[in-house]
Amino acid sequence: MAKPNIVSKQELLASAKKCLAEHGIEKLTLKAVAAGAGVTQGTVYYHFRTKEQLMLSLVEDVCTSSWRQVESDTKPGPKKLKDALHAARERCTSDSFYHRLFFSLMVYSFQHEEMKKQLHDLLSFENKALSEQFASIFNTSPVEGISFETWGILVNAMIDGLAVQALLSDSFPADRVYGELETLLTHGMTNDK
Repeated sequence: MAKPNIVSKQELLASAKKCLAEHGIEKLTLKAVAAGAGVTQGTVYYHFRTKEQLMLSLVEDVCTSSWRQVESDTKPGPKKLKDALHAARERCTSDSFYHRLFFSLMVYSFQHEEMKKQLHDLLSFENKALSEQFASIFNTSPVEGISFETWGILVNAMIDGLAVQALLSDSFPADRVYGELETLLTHGMTNDK
Protein backbone atom coordinates (compact mmCIF):
# COMPACT_ATOMS: atom_id res chain seq x y z
CA MET A 1 0.00 0.00 0.00
CA ALA A 2 1.44 3.33 -0.99
CA LYS A 3 1.94 5.85 1.74
CA PRO A 4 -0.76 8.52 1.48
CA ASN A 5 0.45 12.09 1.46
CA ILE A 6 -2.91 13.76 1.12
CA VAL A 7 -3.94 13.94 4.77
CA SER A 8 -2.25 13.57 8.13
CA LYS A 9 -3.27 11.30 10.98
CA GLN A 10 -4.26 14.41 12.98
CA GLU A 11 -6.57 15.54 10.16
CA LEU A 12 -8.21 12.10 10.17
CA LEU A 13 -8.66 12.33 13.94
CA ALA A 14 -10.29 15.74 13.47
CA SER A 15 -12.65 14.20 10.92
CA ALA A 16 -13.44 11.37 13.37
CA LYS A 17 -14.18 13.86 16.17
CA LYS A 18 -16.52 15.76 13.86
CA CYS A 19 -18.26 12.51 12.88
CA LEU A 20 -18.69 11.64 16.56
CA ALA A 21 -20.05 15.06 17.42
CA GLU A 22 -22.53 15.06 14.54
CA HIS A 23 -23.59 11.41 14.39
CA GLY A 24 -22.51 9.62 17.59
CA ILE A 25 -20.33 6.59 18.22
CA GLU A 26 -22.73 4.23 16.44
CA LYS A 27 -22.09 5.97 13.10
CA LEU A 28 -18.32 6.25 13.54
CA THR A 29 -16.83 4.16 10.74
CA LEU A 30 -13.61 4.31 8.81
CA LYS A 31 -15.72 5.02 5.71
CA ALA A 32 -17.40 8.01 7.44
CA VAL A 33 -14.02 9.35 8.57
CA ALA A 34 -12.71 9.05 5.01
CA ALA A 35 -15.74 10.86 3.60
CA GLY A 36 -15.40 13.62 6.20
CA ALA A 37 -11.73 14.10 5.37
CA GLY A 38 -12.32 13.88 1.62
CA VAL A 39 -10.00 10.91 1.15
CA THR A 40 -10.34 7.26 0.21
CA GLN A 41 -10.92 4.51 2.76
CA GLY A 42 -7.48 3.20 1.87
CA THR A 43 -5.95 6.36 3.33
CA VAL A 44 -7.79 5.83 6.59
CA TYR A 45 -6.85 2.12 6.64
CA TYR A 46 -3.22 3.12 6.23
CA HIS A 47 -3.35 4.99 9.56
CA PHE A 48 -5.97 2.89 11.39
CA ARG A 49 -6.38 -0.79 10.54
CA THR A 50 -9.61 -1.12 12.54
CA LYS A 51 -12.37 1.02 14.01
CA GLU A 52 -11.02 0.09 17.45
CA GLN A 53 -7.56 1.42 16.57
CA LEU A 54 -9.19 4.66 15.41
CA MET A 55 -11.14 4.85 18.67
CA LEU A 56 -7.99 4.22 20.72
CA SER A 57 -6.16 6.95 18.81
CA LEU A 58 -9.02 9.36 19.54
CA VAL A 59 -8.92 8.50 23.27
CA GLU A 60 -5.14 8.88 23.36
CA ASP A 61 -5.33 12.20 21.51
CA VAL A 62 -7.89 13.68 23.93
CA CYS A 63 -6.01 12.28 26.92
CA THR A 64 -2.57 13.56 25.92
CA SER A 65 -3.98 16.96 24.91
CA SER A 66 -5.57 17.32 28.34
CA TRP A 67 -2.36 16.37 30.11
CA ARG A 68 -0.29 18.73 27.99
CA GLN A 69 -2.63 21.53 29.01
CA VAL A 70 -2.41 20.62 32.71
CA GLU A 71 1.38 20.31 32.59
CA SER A 72 1.78 23.65 30.82
CA ASP A 73 -0.37 25.37 33.45
CA THR A 74 1.92 27.54 35.58
CA LYS A 75 -0.65 28.29 38.27
CA PRO A 76 0.31 27.33 41.83
CA GLY A 77 -0.93 24.22 43.72
CA PRO A 78 -4.65 24.49 44.51
CA LYS A 79 -5.47 26.54 41.39
CA LYS A 80 -3.72 24.04 39.12
CA LEU A 81 -5.60 21.16 40.78
CA LYS A 82 -8.88 23.05 40.40
CA ASP A 83 -8.23 23.58 36.67
CA ALA A 84 -7.36 19.90 36.19
CA LEU A 85 -10.58 18.85 37.93
CA HIS A 86 -12.53 21.34 35.82
CA ALA A 87 -11.14 19.70 32.66
CA ALA A 88 -12.22 16.28 33.96
CA ARG A 89 -15.63 17.69 34.88
CA GLU A 90 -16.11 18.98 31.33
CA ARG A 91 -15.91 15.38 30.08
CA CYS A 92 -18.30 14.09 32.78
CA THR A 93 -21.57 14.21 30.85
CA SER A 94 -24.20 11.78 29.66
CA ASP A 95 -23.00 12.28 26.07
CA SER A 96 -19.22 12.37 26.60
CA PHE A 97 -17.73 10.93 23.42
CA TYR A 98 -14.37 10.49 25.20
CA HIS A 99 -15.77 8.22 27.89
CA ARG A 100 -18.09 6.40 25.51
CA LEU A 101 -15.05 5.54 23.41
CA PHE A 102 -12.93 4.65 26.42
CA PHE A 103 -15.49 2.32 27.99
CA SER A 104 -16.38 0.74 24.62
CA LEU A 105 -12.69 -0.01 24.13
CA MET A 106 -12.48 -1.39 27.65
CA VAL A 107 -15.24 -3.89 26.93
CA TYR A 108 -13.61 -4.77 23.60
CA SER A 109 -10.27 -5.32 25.37
CA PHE A 110 -11.70 -8.11 27.53
CA GLN A 111 -11.48 -10.31 24.43
CA HIS A 112 -8.46 -8.69 22.75
CA GLU A 113 -5.14 -8.80 24.60
CA GLU A 114 -3.36 -6.20 22.48
CA MET A 115 -6.08 -3.63 23.13
CA LYS A 116 -6.02 -4.56 26.82
CA LYS A 117 -2.29 -3.85 26.92
CA GLN A 118 -2.72 -0.53 25.09
CA LEU A 119 -5.47 0.61 27.49
CA HIS A 120 -3.37 -0.50 30.45
CA ASP A 121 -0.51 1.63 29.14
CA LEU A 122 -2.86 4.61 28.79
CA LEU A 123 -4.18 4.19 32.34
CA SER A 124 -0.62 3.81 33.65
CA PHE A 125 0.33 7.04 31.89
CA GLU A 126 -2.65 8.84 33.48
CA ASN A 127 -1.93 7.37 36.92
CA LYS A 128 1.69 8.50 36.70
CA ALA A 129 0.74 11.97 35.46
CA LEU A 130 -1.73 12.37 38.34
CA SER A 131 0.86 11.13 40.84
CA GLU A 132 3.35 13.68 39.54
CA GLN A 133 0.75 16.44 39.77
CA PHE A 134 0.01 15.56 43.38
CA ALA A 135 3.72 15.50 44.18
CA SER A 136 4.17 18.92 42.59
CA ILE A 137 1.17 20.41 44.42
CA PHE A 138 1.53 18.93 47.89
CA ASN A 139 4.72 19.03 49.96
CA THR A 140 3.75 15.75 51.56
CA SER A 141 0.85 13.42 51.02
CA PRO A 142 -2.43 14.94 52.23
CA VAL A 143 -3.00 11.75 54.21
CA GLU A 144 -0.08 10.17 56.03
CA GLY A 145 0.62 6.67 54.77
CA ILE A 146 -0.87 7.19 51.28
CA SER A 147 1.76 7.55 48.57
CA PHE A 148 1.48 9.95 45.67
CA GLU A 149 1.36 6.89 43.39
CA THR A 150 -1.73 5.64 45.22
CA TRP A 151 -3.31 9.12 45.12
CA GLY A 152 -2.90 9.10 41.33
CA ILE A 153 -4.54 5.69 40.98
CA LEU A 154 -7.40 6.54 43.34
CA VAL A 155 -8.21 9.90 41.77
CA ASN A 156 -8.06 8.43 38.25
CA ALA A 157 -10.44 5.65 39.35
CA MET A 158 -12.79 8.22 40.93
CA ILE A 159 -12.86 10.33 37.77
CA ASP A 160 -13.58 7.28 35.59
CA GLY A 161 -16.23 6.10 38.06
CA LEU A 162 -17.92 9.49 38.01
CA ALA A 163 -17.89 9.35 34.22
CA VAL A 164 -19.70 6.00 34.28
CA GLN A 165 -22.40 7.45 36.51
CA ALA A 166 -22.77 10.52 34.28
CA LEU A 167 -23.04 8.35 31.15
CA LEU A 168 -25.85 6.38 32.76
CA SER A 169 -27.84 9.33 34.14
CA ASP A 170 -28.79 12.64 32.58
CA SER A 171 -29.48 13.93 36.10
CA PHE A 172 -26.09 13.01 37.59
CA PRO A 173 -25.08 16.02 39.78
CA ALA A 174 -21.62 16.42 38.25
CA ASP A 175 -21.12 20.06 39.29
CA ARG A 176 -21.86 19.34 42.94
CA VAL A 177 -19.87 16.11 43.03
CA TYR A 178 -16.82 17.66 41.35
CA GLY A 179 -17.04 20.65 43.68
CA GLU A 180 -17.02 18.34 46.68
CA LEU A 181 -14.22 16.25 45.17
CA GLU A 182 -12.18 19.43 44.87
CA THR A 183 -12.88 20.18 48.55
CA LEU A 184 -11.80 16.66 49.48
CA LEU A 185 -8.57 16.85 47.50
CA THR A 186 -7.56 20.34 48.57
CA HIS A 187 -8.48 19.85 52.24
CA GLY A 188 -4.97 18.69 53.11
CA MET A 189 -3.36 21.82 51.62
CA THR A 190 -5.35 24.27 53.68
CA ASN A 191 -5.37 22.48 57.03
CA ASP A 192 -2.50 21.63 59.33
CA LYS A 193 -1.99 17.93 59.77
